[in-house]
Amino acid sequence: MPTLIESIYSGLLQTTWLEAIAVISGIVSVWYSRKENILVYPTGLLNTTLYIYISTRGHLLGEASVNIYYTIMSIYGWYLWTRIDPNKQTPLLKITPSTLKDWRNQLLFFLGFYLVIYFSLVFLKKEFAPEAIPWADALASASAYTGMWLMAKKKLESWFWWVVTNIASIPLYFIKGYAFTSVQFIILLILAIAGWKSWSDKIKQGKDA
Repeated sequence: MPTLIESIYSGLLQTTWLEAIAVISGIVSVWYSRKENILVYPTGLLNTTLYIYISTRGHLLGEASVNIYYTIMSIYGWYLWTRIDPNKQTPLLKITPSTLKDWRNQLLFFLGFYLVIYFSLVFLKKEFAPEAIPWADALASASAYTGMWLMAKKKLESWFWWVVTNIASIPLYFIKGYAFTSVQFIILLILAIAGWKSWSDKIKQGKDA
């Protein structure tokens, strides 16, 4: 039986150049989001378009849907992040924490998508996606949907949902044979925690309050 390290190494050797580009652009995108830099979106769009193809090929239909959603939300977020206050010449959108109402809405948002994706994959698994893991795919997908929605609105709690997404995605992609992508999610998990701290510090310092 190969060890975990040997399995990861073997998987990395089988990584395609397409997956490598997708991974690198994804890491760069999250790095820019932590910095609250608008380049999060063009680099993110490169990542999402590549993963639409990769996820579909690997029967990760929930993740494929996430990346289609990412692409749409990236364009929307790009628009929101670039809006400027004509009087102050500063961005209109500021980093803010979620209110109790916001939390309620995002939990309902997450639950709604989770149920839809889960039951869709259960239905599709037998005929179209035999390699799908409905509960895990739905968890990674629904949390990512929620995180991306909140990221476009510069909500601090977007990072919470990214943490959930990354934890769920690490074993999911590794089991599917995408070791390099699995390693990416380990890095993204670390960056998500760092991003959460960075945005929290900005709120405390009043820079984006």
